[in-house]
Amino acid sequence: MLSPVTDTDGAPFWEYAARGELRVQACGACGEPRFPPRPCCPHCQSFTSEWRPVPGRGRIWSYVVPHPPLLPGYAEQAPYNVVVVELEEAPRIRLVGNVVARAGAPLNSVDPARLRIGARVRAVFSGGLPQWVLA
Repeated sequence: MLSPVTDTDGAPFWEYAARGELRVQACGACGEPRFPPRPCCPHCQSFTSEWRPVPGRGRIWSYVVPHPPLLPGYAEQAPYNVVVVELEEAPRIRLVGNVVARAGAPLNSVDPARLRIGARVRAVFSGGLPQWVLA
């Protein structure tokens, strides 16, 4: 399993995820949520920000099913899904992850044929990583 590479702006996202919380950065001036995290608001150019909890509900905006050849650690789990989830409470925010049967389940635990654009999902966490389950 790959580990996240953190930077100063994104470190709080991973700290909250390690506690099982999904939070997104929002502008402290205009309130606009943003992802990926960055120091300046692209809407009002403010440098103030805060981390807001979000319920973690969304819909599959896009997905792909990788097939071998893949990195060795992933080849034995193929085929599996990689999804882009649009958050219900912040539609401009899209997060990448995997749909799994339950938190911590293998990447190939959901038949890719069950996935559809627009399918509702909710966030779960395993090992500090956000994952998604079908709602």
